[in-house]
Amino acid sequence: MVTNRFRMLQPLALVFGLALMLSPAVFGQGVNQSSTRARTVSSGEKMKIKGVVVKRDADTFTIRDANGVDTVARLTDTTSVKAKGGFLRSGTNYGATNILRGLNLEVEGRGGASGELIAEKIRFADSDLRVARAVDSRADPLETKMAEVEQNSQRLSGQIDELAAVSNAARGGAKAAQESADAAISGVNATNERISALDDYVPQESLAVNFKVGSAVISKTAQTDLDKLAAKALNAKGYVIEVSGFADATGSTERNRALSQRRADAVIRYLVENHRIPLRRIVTPYGFGESQAIADNTTRDGRAQNRRVEVKVLVSKGLLQSAPTMTTPSSGMVSMVEPN
Repeated sequence: MVTNRFRMLQPLALVFGLALMLSPAVFGQGVNQSSTRARTVSSGEKMKIKGVVVKRDADTFTIRDANGVDTVARLTDTTSVKAKGGFLRSGTNYGATNILRGLNLEVEGRGGASGELIAEKIRFADSDLRVARAVDSRADPLETKMAEVEQNSQRLSGQIDELAAVSNAARGGAKAAQESADAAISGVNATNERISALDDYVPQESLAVNFKVGSAVISKTAQTDLDKLAAKALNAKGYVIEVSGFADATGSTERNRALSQRRADAVIRYLVENHRIPLRRIVTPYGFGESQAIADNTTRDGRAQNRRVEVKVLVSKGLLQSAPTMTTPSSGMVSMVEPN
C-alpha cells in the first residue's frame, strides 16, 4: 500500500520539480546564465541530443542536456514529432505544438546556417508529454503571476521614489516653514521686548548745575553747559529730560524744599525758552530740598556741591539700536561750583 502511494506521488513531485526549474522566478529562463552553456552546431553536422525543453518559441525550442548545455532546435514542416512506440507498435504522431517546456525528449537532425539544430526527428514518451502538459499548465499562471509581481514591484518602486521626492520636498518645506516661524517668533519677541522697554529709560547725558547760597539764578557757565546738553537732546530720538532740584542743609527744611523747586523750575524755563524743548519731553520737575545730599553739609565744599539741579537726558531702551552704556552721575555730571 505504501509502495502504491509512493508511485502516485512520483508524478506530482516531478511536476513540482520541473515547475520550479522552469519558473522564471527561480531561474530566469531556466537557470542562471553563469551555470549553463550554449551549443553551436556546425552546418550540416549530424547530431542527436537528449534532454528537457527549457524554452519554447514559435519555430524553435531550446533543449538542455544532462551536462547543462543548451541547444536551439528549429522546427520545419518536415519535422517528425512522435511518441515512442512499444514493442512491435508505432508511436503516435503529434503536432509541433505539443513540444512544451518540461518535455523530456530526444531530437535528431543536422546543423543549420545559424548554428541551430534543424530538427528532423523528435521522440518522447507519452508519460513525459503528460508531465510536460501538467508543468505547462502550472508554469504559465506562475509566469503571469511573476510578471504581475515584477510590474507591481516596478510600480511600487516608482511610487516609493515619488513619495521619497514628496517627502524630501515636504521636509524642505517644513524646514523653511520652521525657519520662517522661528524668524517670526524672534521678531515678535524683539517687538515685545521693545514695547516692554518703552518705560525703561537710560541716561545718555547728565549735568549738574550749581547755585549760590539761597539763589535760583543760573550762571553764565551753567547756561553754556545747558546749551550743549539741549543740543544733544534735540538730536536724540525718543528722549525725555528729568530735572531734580536740591539744596544744602542751611535753613529750614521747608525753605530748602521751596528753594530747590525754584532752582529746578529755572532750569526748565531756560531750556524751554532758549531751546524750545517741548514740555511733553520734560518730566515734572521736583524739589527734594536738603535730602539726597551728595556731599558733607558740614563743610563749605560739601554744601556747594549739594546746592544743585541735576539734569538728565533719558532715552528709551526700546528705541535704541544697541544697548547703551549707562553713564553714572559721577562720571557724566559737569560740576560748576561757585564760591559762596
